[in-house]
Amino acid sequence: MSETAQVTVQDNPGAGRYEALADGGVVAGYAEYERHDDRIVFTHTEVDEAYEGHGIGGTLVRAALDDVRTTDLRVVATCPFVKAWIGRHPDYADLTRR
Repeated sequence: MSETAQVTVQDNPGAGRYEALADGGVVAGYAEYERHDDRIVFTHTEVDEAYEGHGIGGTLVRAALDDVRTTDLRVVATCPFVKAWIGRHPDYADLTRR
């Protein structure tokens, strides 16, 4: 992946995950979740080895949380990556207290 490649993030509710798409639609990474009545639980995040080190994980989590912000769902991060990312970005901590 080039340093200037564009990454788009989309929700794939059928698969229960947000996907980071790069290089013309290749799934470069994903953040799995489970939706419940009042919350969304992020359970696992993974970035393909070929795309590691390019900020895909951070871009993915930021976009997923921005999307969740448009809902009334509370975020529960059982995934260590998502939990740590929220810890480093306190402006997203409000999502965990809804």
